[in-house]
Amino acid sequence: MRTTKFPIRYLIVILTFLCTSVCYVERVGFSIAYTTAADNAGVSQSSKGTILSTFYYGYAFSQVPGGWAAQKIGGRRILLFSFVIWSLTCALCPLDPNKVMALVIARLLVGVAQGFIFPSIHTVLAQWVPPHERSRSLSLTTSGMYLGAALGMLFLPTLVKFKGPQSVFLAESALGGLWSLLWLKFASDPPRVDHPKATAAGFGEFMLPIRDSLKVKADKSTQIPWRKIFLSLPVWAIVVNNFTFHYALYVLMNWLPTYFELGLKFSLQEMGSSKMMPYLNMFVFSNIGGIIADHLVTKRILTVTNTRKVLNTVGFLVSAFSLMALPLFRTSDGVILCSSVALGFLALGRAGFAVNHMDIAPRYAGIVMGVSNTAGTLAGIVGVELTGQLLEAAKTKNSDLSSPESWRAVFLIPGLLCIASSFIFLVFSTGERIFD
Repeated sequence: MRTTKFPIRYLIVILTFLCTSVCYVERVGFSIAYTTAADNAGVSQSSKGTILSTFYYGYAFSQVPGGWAAQKIGGRRILLFSFVIWSLTCALCPLDPNKVMALVIARLLVGVAQGFIFPSIHTVLAQWVPPHERSRSLSLTTSGMYLGAALGMLFLPTLVKFKGPQSVFLAESALGGLWSLLWLKFASDPPRVDHPKATAAGFGEFMLPIRDSLKVKADKSTQIPWRKIFLSLPVWAIVVNNFTFHYALYVLMNWLPTYFELGLKFSLQEMGSSKMMPYLNMFVFSNIGGIIADHLVTKRILTVTNTRKVLNTVGFLVSAFSLMALPLFRTSDGVILCSSVALGFLALGRAGFAVNHMDIAPRYAGIVMGVSNTAGTLAGIVGVELTGQLLEAAKTKNSDLSSPESWRAVFLIPGLLCIASSFIFLVFSTGERIFD
């Protein structure tokens, strides 16, 4: 691989890190802005859940098409297209809880546009990043989600307080436009090399050893193995864990503001920087997981398979018990600590299942990511809306949402899912390449 003073692949990773950061500023920002506007308008919890989950319907719809488009057109172009569409939608959408149809259409469109992002990122990174750098590169890229969420939780409540909820949409669209300009100026497609594996699977793939059974001709036209992908148990192990990860993440991301406001009677504006700690912890642990994984693989301490399984299992099990313990804490510091541990170890687990796309299918990383992220998006639809229904029922039963019993089921469900998913990944996953 060509080396320069600052390798282009590092710049690509930094830009994808900024990409995920901006995306999650948008997602957290909508939750904060809409929660404020909806509470002021007296919108019910179940109705809030419906609007908050609308994004994920559009997001689920475009995951597999996003992987296909990134494979055929190129991840670089699809990323730019996605950002332009959702940024313009945020800039033009009015935040009025009474204009339900306008909000539904806008959130569906933003969801569809952002659904192209992660399959495109996986396609780009599979092309640019050599195998021994993948864990930390993908961990840094995905950690941008958590830094973006942390920054959103830190700054956006203040912006809502002084400038109103609509100002959040304008700030988000400005960030999206700025990133689009950076990507347009600095991003490029990887150079092609003569090695047949690099031609077939992406530039970084020439560093992989080639077994006789995996050799392909450079001019061979290969169809996407859809049937093999959907019947593969290692793929389903990734799918199940992606679903669980996002169920827990999206429930906390969309309902933690409500838990502080109505469950603990704390104002987000008055909590200072502490409210960003769960997401900041995800940022730190995501990168720690990537560094540990690459170290274990590079030093041959563990095989790729065992590395993925160990980190996924440890991350999900610790997160499970933290989630189930969360309603027991009745102070803001206690909830911040517990949610920080839960989300931090979930992020650590991404060094297991999330990187596994590029282990088992480097050539089709965007496709497999599209399939698994569809499941993750369905988790957003199910988890966010189900939580709204659970809280509405709890409010009817207990007259308000301030008791721990009102929230127990909300956090018990993702905790149990984490335990079940970690077992499935432990049994069925592999770090070996199975698609070519």
